[in-house]
Amino acid sequence: MSGLHRGDPCAAENGWETAVNDTCTHLDEVVEVQPSSTGCEDCLRIGGRWLHLRMCMSCGHVGCCDSSPNRHATAHFHADHHPIIQSYEPGEEWWYCYLDDFAFELDGAPSFSHP
Repeated sequence: MSGLHRGDPCAAENGWETAVNDTCTHLDEVVEVQPSSTGCEDCLRIGGRWLHLRMCMSCGHVGCCDSSPNRHATAHFHADHHPIIQSYEPGEEWWYCYLDDFAFELDGAPSFSHP
């Protein structure tokens, strides 16, 4: 695991800070998942729009990022307490742990992206 930065990986315009935690302590909650949707499943249900997609690594829920109007990935974390997401964007390999406020890449992990 290589650490990236602290903060919301979606909001690069906010600038990332140096990591407070140097690891994610919740990797035991990651299971083999399949994406629940090809877009933000909550936005699709309500007719909303998103900028970037994130996938929950506990259940496969696909939600929109914090720069999207509805912030469904973070709402899913608060509702279901699933701590780790992976970017669901083509070419992005990073993961993020909400509880440790830590973005990282995990060597050898499967990579997902929407079509």
